[in-house]
Order: sequence, then C-alpha cells, then structure tokens
Amino acid sequence: MDKKIVLVGAGSTSFGPSMFSDLYLSDLLKGSTVVLHDINKDTLNIIYELLSIENERAGNKFKLEQTLDREAALKNADFVINSIEVGNRMELWWQDYKIPRKHGSTQILGECGGPGGTFHAFRIIPPIVEIAQDMDKLCPNAFLINFSNPMSRVCLAIKRSSNIKFVGLCHQIQFLEKDIPKMLDKKIEDLKMVVAGLNHFGFLLDLKDKDTNNDLMPEFNEKALSFYKEHEDPFEFSSLSFEVFKRFGYFPHPGDNHLGEYLQFGEEFTKTQDMIDWINRTDKYNEGIFKRVRRYHRRLKKGRYPRKGMLYKVSSGEQAVPIIEALIEDKNTYENSVNIPNDGIIENLPKDLVVEVPARVNKQGIHGIKLGNIPKNIAALLRIEATVQDLCVEAILKRSKKLAIASLAIDPNLGSFEKAEKIYDEMIEKQSDYLPKFK
Repeated sequence: MDKKIVLVGAGSTSFGPSMFSDLYLSDLLKGSTVVLHDINKDTLNIIYELLSIENERAGNKFKLEQTLDREAALKNADFVINSIEVGNRMELWWQDYKIPRKHGSTQILGECGGPGGTFHAFRIIPPIVEIAQDMDKLCPNAFLINFSNPMSRVCLAIKRSSNIKFVGLCHQIQFLEKDIPKMLDKKIEDLKMVVAGLNHFGFLLDLKDKDTNNDLMPEFNEKALSFYKEHEDPFEFSSLSFEVFKRFGYFPHPGDNHLGEYLQFGEEFTKTQDMIDWINRTDKYNEGIFKRVRRYHRRLKKGRYPRKGMLYKVSSGEQAVPIIEALIEDKNTYENSVNIPNDGIIENLPKDLVVEVPARVNKQGIHGIKLGNIPKNIAALLRIEATVQDLCVEAILKRSKKLAIASLAIDPNLGSFEKAEKIYDEMIEKQSDYLPKFK
C-alpha cells in the first residue's frame, strides 16, 4: 500500500502508544509513509526515535518521517489524523473548570460544554482551522480524522471553514458496546444499535438483533436501570443518566460526567468531588502515558530497549485505522458512532450542525444513516446545546468579542451576561497567549 498518513500532534499523550499500535497491526497499510508532525521538537523526536526502533523490528513496515513543518507534512497526504492540544492541557483545564464556577457557573467539568468547554474551543479551534485550510491547498482529496475535543465544536468549525472530507471519532460508545451484550446475553456483533445526538450528548434510540431484526429496545428498557444501578459508576452511569432516562425515555450513552456538561440540572445529580476526581484521573492517566514513553526512551538511549517493545499487540478499539481500511477497500462497514455534518441525517436538528450518528463507510466516504425526525423531547434538548455551539464557532471564526460573550451568557450552565463578562475578562487575562484576538 502506498498511502501517506500524517499524524498531527504526534508528540502528545493524546495519541500515546495505542494509535501507533493500531497502525502497526494493519497489514493493509504496510508500505505506507507515516509522517509524524508536531510543533514541539523534543517530544516529536522522542516519539520518532521510539517508532523508528519499533519500525525496524517490524521489518520496516512503514516509511517513517518526522517534521516540524506542517506544510511539508500535509503535502499530498491521503489521511490526516489530528489529536492536537494547545498549551499545558491540564493546567488550562483546571482554569476552565475553576474560573467559571468562581463566577457563578454551575458547570460540572469544563471540558466540552459549559463556559469552560467554550474556552477550550476558543483555544483549540483556530489552529485546527489552519490545518483544515492547509489541507484544502496541499491535499484537497485527503481525509481528516479528528480526535481533538470539544469534538462537536471543532468539527463544526472544520465544516464551516474548509471543503475537506472529515470525521470526528470518540470512544464513549464503548460503554454501551461493553454493557449491552452482558445485559441482554448477546454478542456485540449480533446487535445493531442506533445511537444519535451530539458528541458526549447522545441517546440509544434503537436496538435490534442483526439476524432476526427483532426489536430489543423493550428488553433493554426493562433491564437497563437495574443493570446500571448494580454496576453504578460516577465516571460512567449513575444518578444523572438514570434521571435523564426516567424523564426523557431514552438512555444517554456518554456517562454522567460528560452528559452533565450540557444540562442545566447536571450539577443537581452529580457530586462535585466526583468531577474533580475525574479531572485528576485524566491527568494521572495522561501522565502515566507520558512517563511510560519517557521510560522506554531512556532505555533506548542506554541500549536496553525491551524486547517486547512499546506497542500493544491488540487493537485499542479506536476506529481510525478500521475506517481508513474501509475507505480504501470499499468494505461498506457499519460504524456505531461517528461525528459528521448533519446533511439531512436528523431532520429536526439544524442542517448546519455536526451530529454523532451511525454510518456506513466505503470508498465513496462516510455516509450517515438517515434517521428522519428523532423524538421531539430529545431534539429539543439537543437544540439548546446546538445553539451554543453555533454561536461559539461563529465567534471564533469572526473573532467577535460580542459573540464570544454571548455564547458564554446563553449557556444553560451560566445564563447571565454579567457573569459571562467576568469569566471572559479573567480568562482572557490568564490565557491570553492561547486565545484568539477577539475584537
């Protein structure tokens, strides 16, 4: 295979060994050129040196390159996988979390929703838009796979600012893929599920047996609460998910911590300490990956690189490589959850929106399964967040301070222009090096 695959943000812990492992497990992609790109020379070089020894042990499966030059990296690419972050991710996340709450926001996490999620978007969308626009010029036929959060807002900005083909991928669907087979005593490959909504804000709308086409939703609805209460986990499904299921009639799939970012009543059904623990756990997880990479690199430099190597021997479960293979081989595979433009997929949500839906993947691209109108109560809930995303992205693309403050003020987790202005002023002061120059 002679494809050019570019990993943008290759030095970040967001990729980690899992993405590289998935590439090296692919026989189809053997012979491809893999380009590692990052703006941090030191971390990029560490990853390049580690993958060079792994590549050598694998019989030089890929042509491996590294570069700090984005244009050189992207020129004539076939696939671009993006996982960048801006600045010190965890230091900035704590600011995203604490400062809005200090000024009266009820946000519970500050990663993808609430005023904190908005500032995350303010920082990360401008460089990703530059990447997408460079792709328009340097590799217009390439496919961009995005992993950077806030997923929905990032993808919406890509849609509005470029003409490239793209998809956003998130692994939250793995909760249901793990739990439903246990609940219903079936294999995951025997199930066809329809999960739809926005990233970190989706609902199980349909569930069928693939062979018989039998409707399994009644059985799921009957068993779900007792199953999840028995396996209750504040980082997965707990009080908030149960309340939303009770009130809206459809089970939300992201877990309490992510779901609660978009709901005005999120704080009522989550514990503050649980959310703090989640941010700390994420920090420790990323730090663990970073330490593991550093440890392997030190051993490499001392000539004692472990025989088993750094890469995993099984798939990570992330879908980037399977989607690339399906696009190349015209597999027409079914993906349970991808983030793509709402081109008439969900009719009672705005067309100018990126939705998270099931899709088919073949050589023509990624095609969302047409769902028509989803339940009105679910659509109403999603449209509130869609409005915030619309204004947030527009503020970034137009560099408008007025729209930026408005996108903070109308968020369900704030609802005040006075508080929005206080949050804006303090965040601009603390994060000025990373934020757009709003006017």
